[in-house]
Amino acid sequence: MSIPTSSASGGAAIVGKGAATAAGPGPDVMAASTIDGNTVISSDGDDVGSIKEIMLDVRQGRIAYAVMSSGGFLGIGDKLLAIPWSALTLDTDKKCFRLAATSEQVRNSPGFDKDAWPSMAEKQWASTVHQHYGREPYWSTDVSDTGATPPAGVDAPEAGGVKL
Repeated sequence: MSIPTSSASGGAAIVGKGAATAAGPGPDVMAASTIDGNTVISSDGDDVGSIKEIMLDVRQGRIAYAVMSSGGFLGIGDKLLAIPWSALTLDTDKKCFRLAATSEQVRNSPGFDKDAWPSMAEKQWASTVHQHYGREPYWSTDVSDTGATPPAGVDAPEAGGVKL
């Protein structure tokens, strides 16, 4: 299966039947809690962990990272990894995420302990994480460059009385 390297907006790509078979609002819009625990499969087909958290950049209104638990047994001895959201592809047929990285890359990823989280807002740390996964930092793409438009019935924001 060919896995897209990223979506046009810098978010996670989606493959599979998707909305055609989904019961509910997914997969384009999903509750973060529905993603918790989803398996993550490496580009070489190995189960490399599961999603534990979705980290939001509150100021920019974007997903900053998925936090993946890798290794260990039943949460004991596992390593947490910050995964750039654009490095993930939601596979709606297999009900998992596919990571654009090999198992070896995951093993060599900079991780952190559940009791010692890094400052994810620190740009130098975040840049090294994105670089490790071969991704452009999410903050380097202007949201207005994504072509996103407000949902039907929602007015565009105004600046100085001019519709943006």
